[in-house]
Amino acid sequence: MKRLTLVCIGVVLAAGPAMAAEIVGNWQRSNGESRVRMAPCGGGVCGTITWLKNPGKSDAKVGQRVFYNMKPDGAGGWEGSAFNPEDGKTYTGKASVSGSSMTTKGCVLGGLICKSVSWSRIN
Repeated sequence: MKRLTLVCIGVVLAAGPAMAAEIVGNWQRSNGESRVRMAPCGGGVCGTITWLKNPGKSDAKVGQRVFYNMKPDGAGGWEGSAFNPEDGKTYTGKASVSGSSMTTKGCVLGGLICKSVSWSRIN
């Protein structure tokens, strides 16, 4: 019994901080206007636009990288940088994944002003 208890404690301690859910894959924005491929790049994960519903309607372009250096944040999410093609600015980027849903958030002023976008995983 003592050995089983020690093994259980070891498993819990080995788990460490909360692991981030899998972000790699293809995602479609909730409004259906764009798709992004999240893939390993350098030491993190990057997101690149792979499809646009109306390519000439916005400043976004297929092949444009919009998420940079996303890494697990230790709280079950992801953190890096997010580029907004609409205003040409880069923001602090955060992402959380739950099953086939992802929410990304870009923030300025130390997180005082943020905008969130919902995504669904596609294959």
